[in-house]
Amino acid sequence: MAAAPTRRSRSGYFCENCGYESSGWLGRCPSCDGWDCFAAKPTESRAERRVRQSDEPTVTPLLEITEEAVERLASGLPLLDRVLGGGVVPGGASLLAGEPGIGKSTLLLEAADAMARQGHRVLYVSAEESPRQLRLRAERLGCGHENLLVAGETSVEAVAAALDGQDPAVVIVDSIQAVRSDGVESLPGSVSQVRACAELLVDRTKRRECALFLVGHITKEGSIAGPKSLEHLVDTVLTFEGEGNAEFRLLRAAKNRFGATGEVALFEMSDQGLQPVADPSRVLLAQRHPEAPGSAVAASLHGSRPLLIEVQALVHPTAFPSPRRMSLGLDGNRVALLLAVLERHTELRFADRDVYLNVVGGLTVKEPAVDLAIAAALISAMTERPLPADIALFGEIGLLGEIRPVARSEARLREIEALGFRRAIGPVIERVRTPKKLSWLSLEHVSELTSRLGAKPSRSPKS
Repeated sequence: MAAAPTRRSRSGYFCENCGYESSGWLGRCPSCDGWDCFAAKPTESRAERRVRQSDEPTVTPLLEITEEAVERLASGLPLLDRVLGGGVVPGGASLLAGEPGIGKSTLLLEAADAMARQGHRVLYVSAEESPRQLRLRAERLGCGHENLLVAGETSVEAVAAALDGQDPAVVIVDSIQAVRSDGVESLPGSVSQVRACAELLVDRTKRRECALFLVGHITKEGSIAGPKSLEHLVDTVLTFEGEGNAEFRLLRAAKNRFGATGEVALFEMSDQGLQPVADPSRVLLAQRHPEAPGSAVAASLHGSRPLLIEVQALVHPTAFPSPRRMSLGLDGNRVALLLAVLERHTELRFADRDVYLNVVGGLTVKEPAVDLAIAAALISAMTERPLPADIALFGEIGLLGEIRPVARSEARLREIEALGFRRAIGPVIERVRTPKKLSWLSLEHVSELTSRLGAKPSRSPKS
């Protein structure tokens, strides 16, 4: 282990991996358990120098501030515009995060080409790939326009100079972890480098009213690489979700200062790039086999848009002393909670069974409204009886077994009817308007689910 460096200032130290601050140097970070990763903080921050050198700020009463309409730029991808809240905002900074290989660069390259064809000057800073590699990808996707400029730079100062010289309307930096600043003594991708580079780019693009897109990576823990302050610096945080080998990608807005959060868009990855999915519910259920036990349709909500997804369950006698619990696209803790509730309030026993759950299409669903569908899939798999093919479910299940109402029930019911389902099962909802062609069955307790589905076992499941 390297010897502790001499104290260079009295301002303290910080971890270059996670940003943890300490008054003294530490060999091991108590936050991320990293070794020899503490560096001295500068004696005077950039913000302190700006306050000391600037004149007295202009203060204006709130009611005297004039409202100016912001004219958004169309990205050329309607689904991306929807997630952004109506289009790209000049001067706005957006962070697109996702796992490596998920399609972040492909999405932004297609959007950059579409905006360039509309007459907007777009600067694509490729810090990870060479311009030649980017050209090969562009040819495969059918992208290429004289308004689309490419810079293979890793220096943030060089990127800032290109901003001043080219005056683009949109700047894309791919990725922020690969860019470095000459004024920061640390490796690219460290907390100090990411924070300094992002701060400079955001400040420069806001002054020039230029839209900025930063590409960020996801760590193995599932969080955005870099400090949490990176998410606070930008106006919009977009996450690109999906399994690397799956065909569908889900774009979600986790933060948006210019629109609603939680909006989603579904894309399909193909050899020609990302193709928008206009009717995601129908596509996700296209290859469903309703005659097989363990399949249930859930009416989930993604932003303001209802989406029907298939939840699959497999229950099998375990060959291990401790049964396995595995779930893809669902919260494992939530699944364990639902298994405990089913064992407590039904006649089913999962203690000696392996349980596997999966959301078809590689999607990730976090809202508790899919609890009832998960329970129905588990009951069907355990009793080896398929659910009726024309039933969709939604509702939250509590620890006491009660079924709770969820948000936007009427929108879910309309989507269920539009997909051709004839029956829906959910919680008791007051003053709900059920579509005419849909039969609505409300439940108060999870114990009613087995009898309503006709899935109460008449014999013991195979062992």
